[in-house]
Order: sequence, then structure tokens, then C-alpha cells
Amino acid sequence: MFKGKTVENGAKSMDWKQVLSTAIKAVSLGREVLLNYFGNLEHIEEKFQAGLVSEADKESERVIAEHLKKNFPTIEFLGEESFAAKSAPGAKVEVKPAGPEGRWIVDPLDGTTNYIHRFPIFCISLALEMDGKIQLAVIDVPMLNETYTAIRGQGAFVNGRRLRVSKNQEFKKALLATGFVAEHEHVIAEQLKIFDEIVRKCRGVRRPGAAAYDLTQVARGVFDGYWERNIQPWDAAAGILLVEEAGGIIQTYKGEEYHPYKNSIVAGNPAIVKEIQNVCQKHLQSQTQ
Repeated sequence: MFKGKTVENGAKSMDWKQVLSTAIKAVSLGREVLLNYFGNLEHIEEKFQAGLVSEADKESERVIAEHLKKNFPTIEFLGEESFAAKSAPGAKVEVKPAGPEGRWIVDPLDGTTNYIHRFPIFCISLALEMDGKIQLAVIDVPMLNETYTAIRGQGAFVNGRRLRVSKNQEFKKALLATGFVAEHEHVIAEQLKIFDEIVRKCRGVRRPGAAAYDLTQVARGVFDGYWERNIQPWDAAAGILLVEEAGGIIQTYKGEEYHPYKNSIVAGNPAIVKEIQNVCQKHLQSQTQ
């Protein structure tokens, strides 16, 4: 097993099958925690402008981090809960390139509100950023027994089955997904204007409540497209690679290349992404990247 090897040449020097195996194991440990706590929570807190957090989020991140650090001690770790614990309330993640060893980006429980209310759509998202790109992704959906995986250049899969994005080119036939962030008035105002126009033009819009899950469904071809504002790096990092490896594209509202530290995202096949952007760009605020 990979233990402390220096990544001298970045992604090219990695044994990606071994890395993926270790990542899947780490996520499986988080899954066990989430299933054990599901319906049995005792401690729920509200994070400033960041929703809810429970003991399940914290314990899931702890076991994932321990496993990854044991096997890859030199790779950086960016986790939602550990970031929140050492940052000022409402702090933004600074845009800094990962170090030469790379960076794990982890959401130990995406969809915490769903989880707390026992709505079964929640997941664990784990990505490895290296050489300025996401190189590996694992998203696990415990209640559905689905594990989504991708290695850059090798395709995207769910439980071993290949994924492809939707081929639908007609916006009026599109099933889309989005999310809403209500903590900032200007963000929700922008989003509601966009939603109001899009929902009138497409077949339907769903709001499952977990960005990482939304992106798995874009990669799977269930959702034709997805858009959202102000999601965090750990929400989207793994899903970026899944969508790209399934033949889709990820951009910002403005049509720029998306990376996990941008604050707007649109995903899907090129035709649907363009239609969503056409609407978004009518309502953009100055803070939207």
C-alpha cells in the first residue's frame, strides 16, 4: 500500500488503481458512520451562514481523514468540518493551488439537512486535486448503495457501470437540478430570478438538496443539466470529474472554466449548459464569478 511515497512528478507518478482503492475504503468508513447515526442523532448545531452540522458529519470526516493520512501522509487535506473548526464564522476558502503532493477535498456528509430530517438523499464526496486538476473522485450514496468513481482519463462509473451524460439537446425536454442558498439575500434573489425563467422553459426542475448527488445524476444522464451558486469546493470537487469523464462539461454562469473555488457552476452536455447560461447571464450580480 502507498505509504509516504513522495509524489515527485505529480499525477504521473501515482498508482491510480491503488489510490482509488484506498479512497473507496476511506469513504466506506464514512458510510458506516453515517448509517450508524442515521435516525439516532443527539447533537445538531447551526453553522454561521453554512447550514447544519451534526456529530455524524464530524465523525465521518474524522475516520476518512485518519485513513487517508495513514496511507498518504504527505497529501494535504481540506475537509468541510475541519475547515469550519479552524476558521472564522462565514470564512471563505482561499484560492490557493494544492502543494506538490496534492490535496484531498472532502465533504463527509453532503446533504446534512436531508440527513437530519431522515430524507435519504445524502452522500460523501471525496476528490484528489493534483497538478491543478481533480484527478480522482469518489461519491458514495449510502442509502442507495451507490458508489460513483472516476480517474482522470479513465471514465466515470457507478458500482462498476460506465456513466454517460444525457444526449438531449432540447431545453424544453430537459430535466434539470439546482440548489438554493438562503443565508445571503443577494444570492437567493439572483437564484430565484434564474429559477423563475428556467422552470418555465424546461420540462422540470428538481432540488434533491445535495450538490454532489446532483452532479452524479448529471454524469448518469438522469439530469440533463444542473446549476447553482455559492457551493463550496468540497461540494463540487468530485462531481466535476465525474461529469467530465462522463462526457459532459462544467463551466461558470459566465461560461468560464469551472474549478472548485469559483462561486457559480453549470454542468451538463454543451447544448443544455449553454441554454442555462443564457438565462443566468441575464440576472448576474457583480459578485458572481
